[in-house]
Amino acid sequence: MKQKIIQVSVLLLLSFLFGSLSFTDLKAQEANQKILPLELTDKIPLDGTITIGKLDNGLTYYIQKNKKPEKRAELRLAVKVGSVVEDDDQQGLAHFSEHMAFNGTKNFKKQALIDYLESIGMKFGPEVNAYTSFDQTVYMIQVPTDSIHVMQKAFQILEDWAHNVSYENEEIDKERGVIIEEWRLGRGASERMFKKQLPVLFKDSKYAERYVIGKKEILESFDYGTIKRFYKDWYRPELMAVVAVGDFDKSKIEALIKEHFSKLVDPKDPRERINFPIPAQKGTLFAIAADKEAPMSSVTIYSKSKAEPDIYVKDFRTSTVEGLFSGMLSQRLNELTQKPDAPFAYAGAGKGRFLGDQNVFNLIGYAVKDNKMGQCLDVLLTEYERAKRFGFTQSELERTKESRLRSSEKWFLEKDKADSREYAEEYLRNFLQDEIIPGREYEYLFYKKYLPTITLAEVNAIAPSLMTGDNRVITINMPEKEGLQIPTEQDLKAVIDAVPMKEITAYEDKVSNQPLVEKEPKASPVVDEKYLKEIDVTEWTLANGAKVVLKPTDFKNDEIMFMAASPGGSSLVHNADYVSASQAGNIIRQSGAGSFNYIQLQKYLTGKIVSVFPFVGDLSEGINGTCSPKDLETAFQLIYLNFTSPRKDSAGYLAYKAQMQNYLANQKASPEKAFQDTIQVTLNDYNIRRRPMNSELLNEIDFDKAYQIYKDRFADASDFTFYFVGKFDKEKIKPLIEKYIGSLPSIKRNETWKDIGINYPQGVVEKNVYKGIEPKSFVQLIFTGPFNWTPQNRWEYESMRNVLDIKLREVIREEKGGTYGVAVYGSPEKNPKERYTFNIWFGCNPERVDELTKTVFVQLDSLKNYNIGDLYLTKVKEIQKRTNETNLKENRYWLSSLYSSYWYNEDPLLILEKDKLTETLDKSIIQKRAKETFGDNYIKVVLYPEKK
Repeated sequence: MKQKIIQVSVLLLLSFLFGSLSFTDLKAQEANQKILPLELTDKIPLDGTITIGKLDNGLTYYIQKNKKPEKRAELRLAVKVGSVVEDDDQQGLAHFSEHMAFNGTKNFKKQALIDYLESIGMKFGPEVNAYTSFDQTVYMIQVPTDSIHVMQKAFQILEDWAHNVSYENEEIDKERGVIIEEWRLGRGASERMFKKQLPVLFKDSKYAERYVIGKKEILESFDYGTIKRFYKDWYRPELMAVVAVGDFDKSKIEALIKEHFSKLVDPKDPRERINFPIPAQKGTLFAIAADKEAPMSSVTIYSKSKAEPDIYVKDFRTSTVEGLFSGMLSQRLNELTQKPDAPFAYAGAGKGRFLGDQNVFNLIGYAVKDNKMGQCLDVLLTEYERAKRFGFTQSELERTKESRLRSSEKWFLEKDKADSREYAEEYLRNFLQDEIIPGREYEYLFYKKYLPTITLAEVNAIAPSLMTGDNRVITINMPEKEGLQIPTEQDLKAVIDAVPMKEITAYEDKVSNQPLVEKEPKASPVVDEKYLKEIDVTEWTLANGAKVVLKPTDFKNDEIMFMAASPGGSSLVHNADYVSASQAGNIIRQSGAGSFNYIQLQKYLTGKIVSVFPFVGDLSEGINGTCSPKDLETAFQLIYLNFTSPRKDSAGYLAYKAQMQNYLANQKASPEKAFQDTIQVTLNDYNIRRRPMNSELLNEIDFDKAYQIYKDRFADASDFTFYFVGKFDKEKIKPLIEKYIGSLPSIKRNETWKDIGINYPQGVVEKNVYKGIEPKSFVQLIFTGPFNWTPQNRWEYESMRNVLDIKLREVIREEKGGTYGVAVYGSPEKNPKERYTFNIWFGCNPERVDELTKTVFVQLDSLKNYNIGDLYLTKVKEIQKRTNETNLKENRYWLSSLYSSYWYNEDPLLILEKDKLTETLDKSIIQKRAKETFGDNYIKVVLYPEKK
């Protein structure tokens, strides 16, 4: 089911509408409510559209037909085992076993499995992956469904993972290096603090002894038989599930599952799969961790309780009440972050699944001000105490109900347009955590029926049960530096003891009753129209000069995406005003809109699905946003206000600045930040506009200047182009465009962006950064040079990048075991100069930096001087073909592509030409583009540990 309770992201978890469905259709669906089991004493049903079965050997399977994305299937193999079941000599081998599944099976020798999946267009990482946590291991692949042969192969892969992984000794030894590099990559302040807190969070539990990545000494030296024993003991059908969701015939998929998985057998004497408990503790435990490299502080309160599954409708209703409580408390905490004196930049509350048999209710304050840890804890507990003592207000409850119902409605309306991945993850949670899956229609009808019945009194009544003085853990994460006091347990206990005795007043819910737009805009008409039939795109020009580009789609039932841009941006301001200009959009957004401050605006938008974000970039200014068709006029009103009535709110500005200061205050301590800052200033030749953001730079913002710059950038709509993609009717959207865009100010000034002279360095520039105590290095190579900006050249550049991405993974990761992964990325740019950057990044053992960097250059030389193998061409062609196939069915892709076409004055019809380019790909193109890219202009930056 959809996550029914707001969950807070905490440090622990680092280890792991209206098209085909109209309102008439919606009412018809609701009419079925009487035949659904919705009485409080009814059991919550399983979604009747899912095929769920169990083979004789105990393996469970889930099958669901879903057409988004078309011609694709999401396949999962889930195993109910993770690090918690490891023997003492196997620590880290649950995760190691997951890796070995990609290193050879009975039917796919060594790297043949990845070679095959890439040859059918699936990318390693996004579409082929796996993960291991304390309690579970999950394998994930996406495959095309337009070939019976491919589907048969896909299920052969899943079967091989289930019981036919080869575990060849040579491959185990090669993978040791990759695993050690993953261990190394995870090292740092967060990991060190978490390991200190692990024994407290999981006190007296097996979880406290089984860190997922394991122990380095075991990973380096375990006997081959040790990992094979783990696989034999735990990879068995009774602990497994197969999930298949996609554009296919369900009966054929069920036949494939039975064919491939009925043959699996359990061992004769299977080991008991113990569900390890996390024992309840009396009182409150504390886990205080400070680290010299910690980039920021946080306070988290964990209140643990036994997880009870939702079995009956009444259970679901109780969970909903808890969710409403958490939602309202989160809103109050968020409101506090808008005050300049708030001790934290972000805060929230939520209840969700923890580990093992536990749920947890969290309160968290994040990016806490220096020496304000006690105050942060006090504020979190005080807001909880305020809610417990006085309850919430009726207006808060009604807004939160409205938001929950609207979210459920959207979820329901998109049920036939939801990505198959969403359904696959939902079914995994059913298998792994017993989460109910009654279906989107059932959940929407449940909320329609029961949200109105939930009273303020019963929501307020649950406060004492969500957090008690027992079975509670408070974690502190913070930098260790001069002048920063680390609180003691006694300090924190004193805060806890004082809160119930405090004099606290009831919360006052301040809501504005003003209309969003107080004065009716004066519309102006569309004066010119052009229709591009091939791509179903319409161009309108309004009387004020603004241009509008529209592409109606049916990719989503409840989504419209939009943006607007005009040339200029911060390039038109003096260097002294650059910081103010770069932050102007953020400041205005934090200030609210029109007569509404930020908090009032958020309250007004409750129950609406709309977001509008103004920006002032380097070369342009504009708007980004998304909305439901139902809330389209609200989106237009916000666009209109961001142009005509940007709010100058000093309180909003001070709150934004305080949040940023909290976030930036300790960033200098991070080795990764020092590394990235060095890259930034070096690549941009120390240009004043490319100074890394820090606390000192933030003080250069002039509030009045930022506001003036913003107003100037949005003073003339005549050079703006607006783009709308999604579920709308052109004739219905036209009056809104004429009213809200046609009425925008127009002074017909003729301006464009200015090249302010940010140049890349010439020749070879090498820099070493010595920062951090962990034995790890990062290496980044950035090649630069001129570029002839054409669609052909951009495609050649991307094709060459695709090839190099595969080659470096094969050599640096798989052959040499030198890194967990190599990132290959970058892009050409047209403005302000036609040029490119090409990045190669990897992490590794400091002692192997020179060896692996040399290997990278050997591969670059090979790409320039020798033809690649045929398999690389096959992989890249198929990846491009399959990627384009799904892209053309995505609103976001069309929005981005249309913007790019108009911004760079290219023919929008070229959006449909990418497959034709792919068919022309040959080895000579890759070689030519490599020669043009990898020359003698590059920077090399290496992060090393601090010298001792």
